Amino acid sequence: MAASHATSAADALGADAEIVNADERLYNHDLAPVPRAKRTWTGYSIFAMWMSDVHSVGGYTFAASLFLLGISGWQVLLALTIGILIVYVLMNWVGKPSLRHGIPFPVMARVSMGVMGANLAALIRGVVGIVWYGVQTYFASKAVATLLLLFVPSVAAWRDTSFLRLDMLGWVSFLFMWLLQLIIFQRGMEIIRKFIDFCGPAVYVVMFVLMGWILYRAGLGSLNLTLSGKVLSGDEQLHAMVNATLLVVSYFAALLLNFGDFSRFAKSERQMKIGNFLGLPFNFVAFAIITVIVTAGSEKVFGTMIMDPVEIVSRIENKVWVAIGSITFIIATMGINIVANFVSPAYDIANLFPKHVDFKKGGLIASILAVIVCPWIFVDSPKAITIFVSVFGAVLAPMYGVMMADYYLVKRQQVKTADLYTMQPGGRFYYDGGWNKVGLAALLLSGAISVGWELSTQMLKLLPPNNLGWLIGAAAGALLYVVLMRMANRQ
Repeated sequence: MAASHATSAADALGADAEIVNADERLYNHDLAPVPRAKRTWTGYSIFAMWMSDVHSVGGYTFAASLFLLGISGWQVLLALTIGILIVYVLMNWVGKPSLRHGIPFPVMARVSMGVMGANLAALIRGVVGIVWYGVQTYFASKAVATLLLLFVPSVAAWRDTSFLRLDMLGWVSFLFMWLLQLIIFQRGMEIIRKFIDFCGPAVYVVMFVLMGWILYRAGLGSLNLTLSGKVLSGDEQLHAMVNATLLVVSYFAALLLNFGDFSRFAKSERQMKIGNFLGLPFNFVAFAIITVIVTAGSEKVFGTMIMDPVEIVSRIENKVWVAIGSITFIIATMGINIVANFVSPAYDIANLFPKHVDFKKGGLIASILAVIVCPWIFVDSPKAITIFVSVFGAVLAPMYGVMMADYYLVKRQQVKTADLYTMQPGGRFYYDGGWNKVGLAALLLSGAISVGWELSTQMLKLLPPNNLGWLIGAAAGALLYVVLMRMANRQ
């Protein structure tokens, strides 16, 4: 049944997209194309978004965990640089169509999966976002617990009682972070933009101070930049560097799908690319250098390698700096939760039930589900994070390959925005009852290939350890989609 909606939006290339009589199963205000007048994100806004994504406890722990591969700090930095340059190119590809048409990821997925088939893509991406939302909230809650113990030592007694493997101090800290984030996130995308404009730079200030303190205490010349204690041969070092490079790509696998949720608000493609360059290659490498020094220096200063910056801050013998550091990491984690783990599930859930659920309601549902998954049980070691990054990257990669192959190779960037909101049989994206069976087949087959590859290397140990899952999944998805679409004679 069609609802009488009419809105107009001009895409980034100047073409007007008129949405008339959009189907209520496909349309609401938040899923509609963003009018040009409301596209307020500059290059700095995109840059700040990436700072919020990278400057987090989870991002720090991920970068630090690469030292466990047995290569030196300089080799880690080289691998990170190559990996992030690849991500930069891939991110520009996926951001362009959403910017051009002003649409979020689940609406863009309709192009390759069908107007109803896009719900599957949204569901998969939404689940990943919800899990990580809980994980990052848990990371931030550890900083809250540090503050409570610092200023109210009596709360240590709360650790004697636990529920679902989390003590009461952890529960209080976690629920505080959960509620604080929800209050901010429910204010809408413009408030979100202003918040993340502040988050990234704030973390840089504290991280530079922390790095300076580590250097003062440890001395640059005495740092051991190979933290694993392993001695690798030349071939083993090369293999480890390739693995580290591929892990970087896998780490950004989620946003490689839904970056369009943000690029749709960019003023122009040029502004998007400027923001991506500053926020990815430039910013990621700079943050990685800080991570290298702080992580390596922690072993010299404290006698043990510490991969959690919150724990490092908590060991500083100055309450003021402990408080400043902890609050900053709380803000940082809220920033990444907005960018990577809140916005996408909010849109994805809204796409499932657009008549009844808007962006804010979708965000509320995602927040509640993030508590139910009990993230503190899921995450208990850097190794677990590394494995999860590889596996979920393998799940999301085929979808990226399918969508990019469809838009650039099959559709050749020719998409009429209004068709994305039409359920009429014979419509361009109606396909087979709203589902593109060819796209679904390509997604399932390539997903089986990439997940099977990850299982055979990470779990079953049938193949030497590697992180090729994302690359294999994306390539398989793109190749299978193009071949199957041509075999089905669908242009």
